[in-house]
Amino acid sequence: MSIDFLITTLIIVVSPGIGVLYTIATGLSRGARASVVAAFGCTLGIVPHMAAAIMGLAALLHTSAIAFQTMKYLGVAYLLYMAWMTLKEHGALKVEDTVDQKSAMQVIVHAILINILNPKLSIFFFAFLPQFVTAEEAAPVLRMSELSAVFMLMTFVVFVGYGLFAAAVRRHVISRPAVLTWMRRAFTGAFAALGAKLALADR
Repeated sequence: MSIDFLITTLIIVVSPGIGVLYTIATGLSRGARASVVAAFGCTLGIVPHMAAAIMGLAALLHTSAIAFQTMKYLGVAYLLYMAWMTLKEHGALKVEDTVDQKSAMQVIVHAILINILNPKLSIFFFAFLPQFVTAEEAAPVLRMSELSAVFMLMTFVVFVGYGLFAAAVRRHVISRPAVLTWMRRAFTGAFAALGAKLALADR
C-alpha cells in the first residue's frame, strides 16, 4: 500500500462533499449513534461505484450520454428532495431525542441513495484506482479490490469523526432555536447547491 495512495485517499475523503454533509447533518439532528449509522450508509453507497470501476462498467457512463444523464438527474432530484425535506423539518435536520431501528434504517437508506445516485463517483473511481495498479500487476482486480477496501475503511473512519463532532455540539445547537433555524437553512442551501453542481456536471 503506497504512501501516495494513502495520502491521496485521505485528502479525497476529508474534503467536504455530499456524504460528509449528510453525516454532519445526521449527527446534529439525531446524535452520535445515528451519525455512525450515516457514516456506514455513506460507505456502503460507494461500493456499487467501486465495483463498477473494477469491472469496467463505469466506461458505460463515460461513453453513453443517456446512461450518464439518467443517473445524473436522478441524483439531482434526490438532492433537491433532501433539501426540501430538510427545510420542512422532516429530513436531515429533523431533531429526534432517540433513534429507533426504523429511523436507523431510514438513515442508512438515505445515505446509500445519496452516493449511489451520483454518476461522477463511478467515473472518479474508474480514473482513480488504476493509477495505483502497475502494468506488471499479476492480479489487477484483486489489487483494486484491496485499494477499494482501504478507501472504504478510511471513508468510514473520517465520516464517523465528522459525525461524532457534530453530535458533540448537538445540544448547543438544538437548545437555540435561532441557531437551529439557521443551520436548517444552511443545510437546505448546501443540498440544493450540490444538486445544482451535479446538474451542471459533464462526463
